Amino acid sequence: MESFYILNFILALAISVFLGPFVIRELKNLKVKQSVLEDGPKSHAHKSGTPTMGGIIFMISSLITIIVLGNRDSETWFLIISMFAFGAIGFLDDYVKVSNGRNLGLTAKQKLACQIIIAFFLILYKYRVSNGDTTLYIPFTSMDKIDIGILFFPFMMFVMVGTVNAVNLTDGLDGLASGVSTIVLFTFSAMAVGMENESVAKFSITLAGALLGFLVHNKYPAKVFMGDAGSLALGGVVGAIVLDTNLTLFLPIIGGIFFIETLSVIIQVASFKLTGKRVFLMAPLHHHFEEKGWKEVRVVWTFYAITVVLCLIGIYAIN
Repeated sequence: MESFYILNFILALAISVFLGPFVIRELKNLKVKQSVLEDGPKSHAHKSGTPTMGGIIFMISSLITIIVLGNRDSETWFLIISMFAFGAIGFLDDYVKVSNGRNLGLTAKQKLACQIIIAFFLILYKYRVSNGDTTLYIPFTSMDKIDIGILFFPFMMFVMVGTVNAVNLTDGLDGLASGVSTIVLFTFSAMAVGMENESVAKFSITLAGALLGFLVHNKYPAKVFMGDAGSLALGGVVGAIVLDTNLTLFLPIIGGIFFIETLSVIIQVASFKLTGKRVFLMAPLHHHFEEKGWKEVRVVWTFYAITVVLCLIGIYAIN
């Protein structure tokens, strides 16, 4: 069984590495290029013009691997649909940005409305197939559960939409979101194996392999960006995984970087509105460290290291 997981990982990795140059070339031909935010770090000016929407590389690679290796049960398709549904919102957002030639796509209200609708139907589907299960595993309690009852729907809506946007906020440096997500998915795959959830374990390791292959092209200096198509897809998958496995309360630990990045934006906005002062030099947090003089690669690898530690804590918390 372990060898089958490895096969999923290697095939997805190989397809992603192989597919990358062809997709990047086509994105260039179609002039699908990134426009850097005017109020972003000045050091990012050279990134303008880099192909975006590269998230389709790991999305397609994962799908091909799943189809080729025959992992086509309903639980796997639930995760695939989650990835492509949220990815479609990001694709539309990227398309509007590219069409306008600036880093402004769908409005915040438009994106939020689409995310809420998709999240609602995903949660409703899972609620029905699980016979109304509204329990969540509690970290550090040897797999004890808490039943949140009628709070399940609003809570999971908040978690899924929040996760989608948290991953999107993290996607601000070359290889940051893709690398952190790879580590997170490895962790969920290991935890799913321990829970004997073969579908989640296989899909998570497959997507981790595809992401690692994408990272070959996305690492500093990036040849392609994943775009909102990729970051929203990843957020949707992570949200769907914790929904499917009842591991929602583990997400702030394992996905701690996503949580911290989002929290930094909330603190920055709240502080400026209430006091007129900023807590960070720039938000999200990764830009704060850049403004302090850290090299981009240093920030990325530091966040990788923190994610590894948090994921190890998350694995310990499930025992």
